[in-house]
Amino acid sequence: MKALKYIIPLAIFAALCVFLAIGLTKDPRKVPSPFIDKPAPAFAIAKLHEPEAKFSPADMKGKVWLLNVWASWCVSCRVEHPVLNDMNRRGLVPIVGLNYKDQRADATKWLKQHGDPYLFSVWDFDGKVGIDYGVYGAPETFVIDKQGIIRYKHIGPISPDDVQKIFLPLLAKLNA
Repeated sequence: MKALKYIIPLAIFAALCVFLAIGLTKDPRKVPSPFIDKPAPAFAIAKLHEPEAKFSPADMKGKVWLLNVWASWCVSCRVEHPVLNDMNRRGLVPIVGLNYKDQRADATKWLKQHGDPYLFSVWDFDGKVGIDYGVYGAPETFVIDKQGIIRYKHIGPISPDDVQKIFLPLLAKLNA
């Protein structure tokens, strides 16, 4: 009876260790998104540089485009930003920025410092649009097709390798 007193907690601890070990083998950037192959959530919010002008995903109907979630406080966004600048220079795809939970002045200053790869950015001060898109944190990037359907979600910074292996083939397919 005394042995059972120690075996049950030990078995529970061992089971938790197994689940933790399995979880550690998973790539956190490959979190399945319930939004894939679903219409991009609708919103209408102010542009970062033109507060009186609003943007809605419906404005991009007929175009394949990226919605890139970024913020001036985001360290990983700084890593990703040269890749976005290069994608913009190469004219690969229109990129709309979703400035997430940031101060407008900080965001505009950050873009002046690091370059502005965006067609324009919209300002999601309170994070409500991010919540609608299931954003875990910045940076995240959504590929949206001509019909306004989300076809891919990239969690974390985009690397040059991601551009070559993921984005270029997907963009070619969606633009065909």
